[in-house]
Amino acid sequence: MRDFIALASKGYHEWWRYLVGTFLIFIIWQVGTLPFIGAVSYKLAIDGGDLSSLGNYETLMGTLDSNLTFFLMLLSFAVGFFGVWLIVRFFHNQKFKDVLTTRQYFDWNRVFIGFSIVGFFIAAMTILDFTLNPDSFLWNLKWDQFLILAGIGIIMVPIQTTFEEIYFRGYLMQGIGVIFKNRWLPLILTSVGFGLLHLGNPEVGKLGYVIMISYIGTGFLLAIMALMDEGLELSIGFHAGNNLITALLVTADWTAFQTESILIYTTEPSVGFDVLIPVLVIYPVYLFIMAKIYNWKNWKSKLFGRVEVPKTSS
Repeated sequence: MRDFIALASKGYHEWWRYLVGTFLIFIIWQVGTLPFIGAVSYKLAIDGGDLSSLGNYETLMGTLDSNLTFFLMLLSFAVGFFGVWLIVRFFHNQKFKDVLTTRQYFDWNRVFIGFSIVGFFIAAMTILDFTLNPDSFLWNLKWDQFLILAGIGIIMVPIQTTFEEIYFRGYLMQGIGVIFKNRWLPLILTSVGFGLLHLGNPEVGKLGYVIMISYIGTGFLLAIMALMDEGLELSIGFHAGNNLITALLVTADWTAFQTESILIYTTEPSVGFDVLIPVLVIYPVYLFIMAKIYNWKNWKSKLFGRVEVPKTSS
């Protein structure tokens, strides 16, 4: 079966299963935050800190060592990954591979391509920005801390981003698609939902709601990749490359990941037309490159067409 969304019809795909499954995965994911909250609470307690400040983002980010904080933040996504596997395999009786790809085997080469395209671009733009505006950055490379960060990032960031891709572009996209038997609704709902997931990020508080254009636009980019390529490999690679390379290269005191990166951005941020450039210019270029590499065709039917669910499916 070469229809990525229709693969869900090979398992139990009643609407109520996706409603319950989505909720259960979210709860399991949130259970994964307990070690982080527990570690921060313990550190505050032994230091005589105010436990009521646990709801404060600065407290969560600043109480523990930054590398330990980074690891514990990402640990919740590893728990969430286990949760989505559990629900797919035992609640929907669906092969886990079928929530990842239509191909016979998971295509690691596609993951590498997706990772490389965005990784190269972020690295190049960061170097260019640092060269043109050196006063906006603080050189922060401390090899002992950076190597620990790199080890954590290389292992944990792909788990984080793969969980998000499976949850949104795999599980939810397939579920909405087989329930409503079309592609445009899961394309829109999962993209907007992915953007709204980032509503609590400190970047939103610092830059305002206009930054949601970037988050929702990224959701559409990743969803289009999944639908056009009939699998998640490219979006998994792209998402991992974006998060990992950014975490290693540059951070700021107002970003979700505050890491022992090579550079710290010190200039007060502002948002203008530049927030539209990635969504309107750079993302279409990404799609054009991948469309050429993988010979994507039938854009209208793949993005907006019907989903044919076999009548004999369970």
